[in-house]
Amino acid sequence: MKSDNCRTGMQQAPHRSLFNALGFTEEEMKKPMVGIVSSYNEIVPGHMNLDKIVNAVKQGVAEAGGVPVVFPAIAVCDGIAMGHIGMKYSLVTRDLIADSTECMAQAHQFDALVMVPNCDKNVPGLLMAAARINVPTVFVSGGPMLAGRVKGQKRSLSSMFEAVGSYEAGTMSEEDVKEFENKVCPTCGSCSGMYTANSMNCLTEALGMGLGGNGTIPAVYSERIKLAKKAGYAVMDMYHKNIRPRDIMTKEAIINALTVDMALGCSTNSMLHLPAIAHEVGFDFDISYANPISEKTPNLCHLAPAGPTYMEDLNEAGGVWAVMKELADAGLLNTDCMTVTGKTVGENIKDSVNRDPEVIRPLDHPYSKTGGLAVLKGNIAPDGSVVKRSAVVEEMMVHKGPARVFDCEEDAIAAIKGGKIVPGEVVVIRYEGPKGGPGMREMLNPTSAIAGMGLGSSVALITDGRFSGASRGASIGHVSPEAAVGGPIALIEEGDMIEINIPAMTLNVDVSDQELAARKEKWQPREPKVTTGYLKRYASMVTSGNRGAILETK
Repeated sequence: MKSDNCRTGMQQAPHRSLFNALGFTEEEMKKPMVGIVSSYNEIVPGHMNLDKIVNAVKQGVAEAGGVPVVFPAIAVCDGIAMGHIGMKYSLVTRDLIADSTECMAQAHQFDALVMVPNCDKNVPGLLMAAARINVPTVFVSGGPMLAGRVKGQKRSLSSMFEAVGSYEAGTMSEEDVKEFENKVCPTCGSCSGMYTANSMNCLTEALGMGLGGNGTIPAVYSERIKLAKKAGYAVMDMYHKNIRPRDIMTKEAIINALTVDMALGCSTNSMLHLPAIAHEVGFDFDISYANPISEKTPNLCHLAPAGPTYMEDLNEAGGVWAVMKELADAGLLNTDCMTVTGKTVGENIKDSVNRDPEVIRPLDHPYSKTGGLAVLKGNIAPDGSVVKRSAVVEEMMVHKGPARVFDCEEDAIAAIKGGKIVPGEVVVIRYEGPKGGPGMREMLNPTSAIAGMGLGSSVALITDGRFSGASRGASIGHVSPEAAVGGPIALIEEGDMIEINIPAMTLNVDVSDQELAARKEKWQPREPKVTTGYLKRYASMVTSGNRGAILETK
């Protein structure tokens, strides 16, 4: 046992005295020590139930012969952090979570781990940590929120942000906004559409690191408690079989996850997190892999904000494994990959059934023949940019319009809500990338304002920042290289004609190479927006969005 390093032998007598202080019995000192990484806190709605999940995991571990020991991980609520300085601190927590979990697990020599995350950055952060630590590890999330109901229709957080835009446009009353406010988030759990948290919890299943149902069983269902107990059993089985994260999170498993991503129509943030997870297992993931996979993978699901269905509907339809079965039957998945069940992907999904062909479209009747995401390149984004094309209306798949240029999110929001953006234009928000932000803020407020003001089918938005999974429309993010390092997005001027062609996967500004070169000669780096604390250190180490905003020392 790895934990023997701090529990066995005369040299470890001082260590054992400290375990005595913790109340460990002699019998417990002989059993595998399983760390349970709890993201529980009282500020994130998706985490307020994690104490119950953790207690169920502890029970499962103990029943299966292990000694459960809980330690914490932090988490930010992206919704609460949205639209102010707090959003600069969201993406950056992914690396804090990975680093701190690695520190705790290695310092105390745990034999195995159960990760209990739920929201946007602590799922990928803990997956990164699992790859580094490489002891038997199972993930069990807190589960998605149930959809709200407003005037007889299912609604979610994206509806709430768009309601604010509708109010600003004069098409919704204050009383209507208040009704949305009180009803769109009715339970604990990660917000109910295919936003980043639910995307990553679903992709954890696709990677093989979570049990079936991890991404879809609603937070308030008792089935979620059963799943947590089963996770405790599973990690002990993995321990005895010596199945480790790097046996599971292989290159083939990551390609599987990207394929499932395309079928589900996941958040564009997955194109930040999958490269970062791949980096931890030594796989140099180029976001351009997305396009050939997208070209052969049909989009089978249109969950909010792309469509009218929600995570609870996906769960009832058979969950992620039912989607994977559709893909596997078409030969689109590697079914030999190992998983936390101790079985292969193929063995796990062989009996899965699609119970609702409208929620999970069959392969011969997809929402589209291509996947949910696309990577666009061109003279604005030579290293790539990302769009959730499954959430783009048909008339915006190809668009050309004049640039309206803003050097921060706040200025763009003021212009949109002030009626200064008109149909046909392309809003450019720059200096919001990983370095420039710093922290690569999500742009849910401006995209929601565009949609809420009735401009979703006529105005595009491009940025070196990123988007919430709740964003919809012609929203193109992760433009790389970013403005802060002199990327071409920094050279766009007011009125330049921007050409977006999503089917052709291109993003260009109609300016000659010679003119762009002349502008580059005149370009000067901006003074850093933050010059103290963690964000300063982060900005000095982070790479552009096309590489997953991973941290590198020079």
